[in-house]
Amino acid sequence: MLREARALVIACGALAHEVAELKRINGWSAFEVQCLPPELHNRPEKIAPAVQAKIRANREQYPRMFVAYADCGTGGALDAVLREEGVERIPGAHCYEFFAGARAFAVLAEEEPGTFYLTDFLLRHFERLVMHGLGIDAHPELHAAYFGNYKRLVYLAQKPEAGAIEEAIGVAARLNLKFEYRSTGYGELSESLLDFAKFEQGVAWRR
Repeated sequence: MLREARALVIACGALAHEVAELKRINGWSAFEVQCLPPELHNRPEKIAPAVQAKIRANREQYPRMFVAYADCGTGGALDAVLREEGVERIPGAHCYEFFAGARAFAVLAEEEPGTFYLTDFLLRHFERLVMHGLGIDAHPELHAAYFGNYKRLVYLAQKPEAGAIEEAIGVAARLNLKFEYRSTGYGELSESLLDFAKFEQGVAWRR
């Protein structure tokens, strides 16, 4: 009989597909996953309270938890909550950094600070989260306000679907940005979840 999972990963909804895929291909049964809405990224001040509420709602059922978020624009508020709750998260400022890897992302950022990044998730939901979420579809004049300082679009691809690169090229053209493609796989998201899974299966956790 499989033992009941006693650990929980609280994940950003923008990572739901990737976390589920990693869990499936690695056969991880030591933890369950619950996701928060990806729309929180448009209101980062709401991320830390939402994560804390999720931790506290599940504390009795899951003695150990891990948070699959980076700082994600919370300005340290998420880390303050996690210190209070005794829970760890993925290192990094945002998902672009942990997908690309900290060193590779630092090079990208230094090469061109005015870079707009796409992930597989953001590409799939570009219309809903960017064009509609930021109000650009209804108010095209906002395009310059949001993207006027960008020079380049970099597609950080985890496991792109057929036609994804062409679609990303189209987004870059639509935003009038130079296009670059980088295949990252799951990056440090995979490493962090592997560490957590090993701990739950009785192997020493590195952090």
